[in-house]
Formats: sequence, C-alpha cells, structure tokens
Amino acid sequence: QVQLVESGGGSVQSGGSLRLSCAASGRSINSYAMAWFRQGPGKAREFVAYINWSGGITDYAISVKGRFTISRDNVKNTGYLQMNSLKPEDTAVYYCNVGGRYSDSRYFPGASWGQGTQVTVSS
Repeated sequence: QVQLVESGGGSVQSGGSLRLSCAASGRSINSYAMAWFRQGPGKAREFVAYINWSGGITDYAISVKGRFTISRDNVKNTGYLQMNSLKPEDTAVYYCNVGGRYSDSRYFPGASWGQGTQVTVSS
C-alpha cells in the first residue's frame, strides 16, 4: 500500500501562486497515474488535474486549465501541482490520488489518497 502526503498549501491573495507536492512512500509510483482533486467548503470532491505514469499526458478541469500545471518526478517518487493566478473559488482542501484509470477523458480514482492540504485564497 502506498502512502501519500500532500504539502505546500497555505493562504494567499487572489492572483498569487502556490506549489503543492505529493510525496509517496511504501512503494514506487513510477508506473501509476496520478491526479489531484479538491473539495471546497460545502462542495463535493472534484477532479483538478491528471498526469500519466511518464508525465507525457496531462489533463485538466476546465476551471483550472491555463492556470495550473501538474507534473511529477519519478526519481523522487513525488507529484506536483503548480497553481498560478489563484482565485477565491480555488479555496479547497487539495488531495492527490495514485493508481487510478484514465478513460474517455475522465479519471477514475484509485484507492490511494493523501490526507489533503488546505489552500485558501482571499480576494
């Protein structure tokens, strides 16, 4: 079983940037897809971004496309989410997920989730 730990969250003003990290331990995630989700106050958890095992294929929710960038470092067994031009509506707890399946432009989460990291964007 892989353990995931997210970090890098915090409080920023609108227009600011943050870089989230998702560090995996317990096993290598080099051959697994990775994704980021978020859950805002009173909202359901929603998909944010996906990256395939090699980093060669990515996909984003329309709401973050052009502002967020997902990446990974398979040597460090870590994934990242660079978030620029942040908006108050990006306020949420952000979670990483590993081992899911990507089909028909949709990511189906795997069983491995981190504990989440809080991102708060003020106007």
